Amino acid sequence: MSFFPKISFQREVEEYLSKVFQNNELITTLGPQEAGNKYQSLLSHLSHPPSFTTVRVNTHLASVKHVKKLLFEEIQKQFKGLCVPVLEHPKLQDILLIPVIGPRRDLKKHASEVIVGAQCGYAVLRGAHVYVPGIVSTSRFLKAGDLVSVYSDTEGKCKRGAKEFEGVKVFLGNGISELSRSEIFGSSGPLKGLGIRMIEPVYLSPSFDNVLPSHLFLQNLPSVVVSHILNPQPGEKILDMCAAPGGKTTHVATLMHDQGEVIAMDRIANKVKKIKQNAELLQLNCIKAFCYDGTKALSVEKSEDEQEGPPFLPESFDRILLDAPCSGMGQRPNMAYSSTLKEVTSYQPLQRKLFTVAVKLLKPGGVLVYSTCTITLSENEEQVAWALKRFPCLQLHPQEPHVGGEGMKGAGLSLDQLKLLQRFDPSAVTLQGMDINSLQDSREDDLISLANKDCIGFFIAKFIKSNSK
Repeated sequence: MSFFPKISFQREVEEYLSKVFQNNELITTLGPQEAGNKYQSLLSHLSHPPSFTTVRVNTHLASVKHVKKLLFEEIQKQFKGLCVPVLEHPKLQDILLIPVIGPRRDLKKHASEVIVGAQCGYAVLRGAHVYVPGIVSTSRFLKAGDLVSVYSDTEGKCKRGAKEFEGVKVFLGNGISELSRSEIFGSSGPLKGLGIRMIEPVYLSPSFDNVLPSHLFLQNLPSVVVSHILNPQPGEKILDMCAAPGGKTTHVATLMHDQGEVIAMDRIANKVKKIKQNAELLQLNCIKAFCYDGTKALSVEKSEDEQEGPPFLPESFDRILLDAPCSGMGQRPNMAYSSTLKEVTSYQPLQRKLFTVAVKLLKPGGVLVYSTCTITLSENEEQVAWALKRFPCLQLHPQEPHVGGEGMKGAGLSLDQLKLLQRFDPSAVTLQGMDINSLQDSREDDLISLANKDCIGFFIAKFIKSNSK
């Protein structure tokens, strides 16, 4: 049941992906028609938001039961008494799941229109209100208090400040303008506050603006799975190589009961600042964040000044998380992917540089978890095949919890190896909407199963280092 058009790519990227998802191994297993159907289904899923909003509870400060009660009360208030459940996950016991209601097809469109940028639009589809920096265009006579219909300019072709837009736009729902047109586009400089308060979004998800900020972290389900698979223990020294904005970093610290040392690195200073802010907000003290290029994090000789930050000596860490920079094609919703094929294929060499450093920094017997939020073979299963060949000291290891699917064929890995990988493939379930009646008729087990599958596209591999060679 597709509500939005399929995600669009530049032609060369579309051709590249088509070959990836209809490779010889897959064709042999599934047949050309089923492989093609799965690929088309994936394209439809990517343009729609996941079926659930996932929040991780900061168990360092509060119990899941307590936060669940507070969150349920908050959602009832936001949804004006509509009874939407808050579910606990049986295998991921620090997350809460809120079903997303929608798409709502009966919303009346208003004459007054507001056009927002694509990224703002995707946030609205996942429960956010519209903030002024996301607004690209409004109707000519927009006043504060007006009812407006909000649209996303998915192709980025609307000119800022335009009074009308006839290009491709996707309806996101209705809201109430907090400001007039002249205030939004005033000459005194851009405002930063709330622009449109969404009252009838196409997809109804709770807003988490200033909602239990020290107790909750908005995080996609597979991203939570990663830290559990790393399984950090109190007192260990852990490295998060590409850590911003700190969701996994803070999760790792929480799982360690804030005992030990979590080193977080990122190349961009503002992102490192965000990691530190999140650690402070969640009251976690064992995190040390550094602005540093992970490809240069290995030191060949000991520093004279006994510095605590990078670079580090070989075999310094008990566990390493490499949530690698990637092409990001698994993110949802995304209706128009703008990267070129050159950009898409640029990530594999960078990932291999980071991976090589990670292996050298890992202690014998240590755990290395590699993950991406993308769907390609080259950044996922091909990297595993390369790593196993390049580093004889590494062995694939079973993942617990294992709630996603197995790895995808096409990289020459054996069936046993594919079963040890975890690929979250949104097309594993039929694209379906959810209304309040179907939600109330659903079994909790079925809802949890849907949440495990209808999430972002994601990939996880877990390795153990057997020796120091």
